[in-house]
Amino acid sequence: MNTKQLIQECKSNNYQAQIQVYNAYKNMMFGAAVRILKSREEAEDIVQDCFIKAFEKISHLKEDANLGAWLKRIVINKSIDVSKAKHKFIVSDEYDALEKEVEEINDNLEQTPSIKFVKECMASLKDKYSIVLSLYLIEEYTHKEIAEMLNTKESTIRNQFRRGKQQLLKLIKKQGL
Repeated sequence: MNTKQLIQECKSNNYQAQIQVYNAYKNMMFGAAVRILKSREEAEDIVQDCFIKAFEKISHLKEDANLGAWLKRIVINKSIDVSKAKHKFIVSDEYDALEKEVEEINDNLEQTPSIKFVKECMASLKDKYSIVLSLYLIEEYTHKEIAEMLNTKESTIRNQFRRGKQQLLKLIKKQGL
């Protein structure tokens, strides 16, 4: 079944189609949630809640829409809301996407920090910086998309990204690298 057919079947409340959507997108949604929430248990709960919400709202989705992007947006928005409500920091064990940033940082350092070390430094940043860095570097959203998610100006997001990146570099340098 193609995506258009899946969407149509889910709109008809077809349980088998919903299971197929769940199995196809659960890992992607879980990865996004755990990077934001830092808790596997909370991420699992959020993913379940988001699937319920998605199936309730799927009637509003166009049949030619990108189902994966729509589901990912739901889980990221919900995860951000939960994170804001609990004043939690965003971090994850899955920071492979930071390798590029680490390489750029390495150009300014004497030693090469590990991804784990960079992750630890990110954990100490303020939420407003860590959220933007995670959404941009890990989830690969644009500054404009992040601004829409966080209900702020794109220029604010660009500044938070730049400042967060600068603070990350300072922290790494402070550790003697």
